[in-house]
Amino acid sequence: MDKLKRVLSGRDAEEPSGLAEVIDATSLGWGTRVKGFIACFAIGCLCSILGSCLLWIPKKGLVLFAVFYTLGNIASIGSTMFLMGPVKQLKRMFEPTRLIATIVMLVSI
Repeated sequence: MDKLKRVLSGRDAEEPSGLAEVIDATSLGWGTRVKGFIACFAIGCLCSILGSCLLWIPKKGLVLFAVFYTLGNIASIGSTMFLMGPVKQLKRMFEPTRLIATIVMLVSI
């Protein structure tokens, strides 16, 4: 409450904490977030499609499929972190209503 009073009265002369400086320095603008999301999602889709195509190669096809399909899934999931941030993404993934689905998906990968 005291901090709110200081801010409203214009007397907030506190030094920003180190964590606040890091957050301000590393935050991305909305346009950059959307570009990162699109790029990461496209790479994820490309890897998944490539993995599916490589499935039909004799002998090593199954291994290549597993590697590329897994990388594609990880990239696609990681792409949403650009939009909402990694901490918020992880908090939402492990909410009680989504916990079972998250565990099944991570074990499947």
